[in-house]
Amino acid sequence: MRSLILVLGDQLTPTLTSLAGADPARDRVLMAELWDEAGYVRHHRKKIAFLFSAMRHFAAELRGLGWTVDYVTLDDPDNRGSFTGQLDAAIAQHRPERVVVTEAGEWRVRRMQESWAARFSLPVDILPDERFLCSPASFAAWGAGRKQLRMEYFYRDMRRRTGLLMEGDQPAGGRWNFDAENRKPARADLFMPRPRGVAPDAITREVLALVEARFGDHFGDLEPFWFAVTRADAEAAFAAFVETALPKFGDYQDAMLAGEPFLYHAVIAPYLNCGLLDPLLVCRQVEAAWRAGRVPLNAAEGFIRQIIGWREYVRGIYWLKMPGYERSNFLGHTRKLPGFYWTGETDMACVRAAVTQTREQAYAHHIQRLMITGNFALLAGIDPHELHEWYLAVYADAYEWVELPNTVGMSQFADGGLLASKPYAASGAYIDRMSDYCGGCAYEVKQRTGPRACPFNALYWDFIARHRERIGRNPRMAQMVRTYDKFADAERARIADSAASFLAGL
Repeated sequence: MRSLILVLGDQLTPTLTSLAGADPARDRVLMAELWDEAGYVRHHRKKIAFLFSAMRHFAAELRGLGWTVDYVTLDDPDNRGSFTGQLDAAIAQHRPERVVVTEAGEWRVRRMQESWAARFSLPVDILPDERFLCSPASFAAWGAGRKQLRMEYFYRDMRRRTGLLMEGDQPAGGRWNFDAENRKPARADLFMPRPRGVAPDAITREVLALVEARFGDHFGDLEPFWFAVTRADAEAAFAAFVETALPKFGDYQDAMLAGEPFLYHAVIAPYLNCGLLDPLLVCRQVEAAWRAGRVPLNAAEGFIRQIIGWREYVRGIYWLKMPGYERSNFLGHTRKLPGFYWTGETDMACVRAAVTQTREQAYAHHIQRLMITGNFALLAGIDPHELHEWYLAVYADAYEWVELPNTVGMSQFADGGLLASKPYAASGAYIDRMSDYCGGCAYEVKQRTGPRACPFNALYWDFIARHRERIGRNPRMAQMVRTYDKFADAERARIADSAASFLAGL
């Protein structure tokens, strides 16, 4: 055998670089469901089931294309539990001339890949992952010499590079960014679209039984299970989004409604991040829908910005700053993650809704993550590394390259402003404006202090007080520091007491 090609669980793409230059007649593919990967954080059960089922379906897809695939299930007696152990066994069995891999998306696995040549005394070809639009080297070149690595300027370069939503050398509509139009609160709608779900087939039902038996103590509801696990079903789910939800996605992408976990969101990040969907292709389809007059420009631009802007940008930050970025803690926060992040048992209606939805769906949209669970953690001084591991565990779309910069940089300001231009801290007023959570809450959102006041309010001003020296020079936070400084001494004392009392109860 010429080459042994190891395909990882987030590399479910037939045009993967490790496969593109190989020969199905002479080379062999290895895939494996591994305890180390399922348990390095305690992943949501629905996330594990999604990936194992998608991997099994991808192995079948490859076999249909003529490949020989060694697929090692979790309960296979020959399962060695780790990438290195499984490769060791496969090399001993097949005696390949070389091992070929596409570079891993996470630092810890990349380090493993780089150790294999010496460990196995065998050539190991580590090929670039060309499913992304900007390589780590290209991102580093873009950032070289810049005082600030702001996503907006990176995004504009990506628009020029791809030609998406461009009219010559100018942005369509005369503006690069329509985010100001995408902050409308939503209202309940009986006809609100739902993501296209897929009933589990025999393969998925077998995986669900496996996960129930082996990961019963992990977080999250396993059923109902509706994720697409094949390329065709993922593409159909995306097409349904473009047809039914994208027209209103722009207006309501920041909105939150009790009992409506999805609103007008695509819910395709799990499919993009494991390789079932192509990021550039989905952007081209959205652009085509806009040019055909089926969706407004603010919706198309908002969607495309999340893919070629934010998604590519956070990956660039990840590889630029790893290793070490995962331990960033600019604000010095050390409080333990409260238990209600796992149970949802809290009187705060917004946090309860976000955690309950996360447990049920392995999904929450970006504002629920940033401005509910992330905002609370920031205000309460939660250890950002603990929060990072929670986000990594509980969402089906979470891989360290995308989740870590979003948590450490955007949500927790733990990198000191490398990624975000300000801490994304907000009081209950923001949540009340963008959701209907507060109407059914045990706390009073319009009260700043006292036992029934919304905890976000006192915690917000206490956050300003604690970090006034660190954030007071930030032009986007200076006004709030000045506002706090104008409070009477008695009001400052009430804020401190309310915040301390609530935090003591955690």
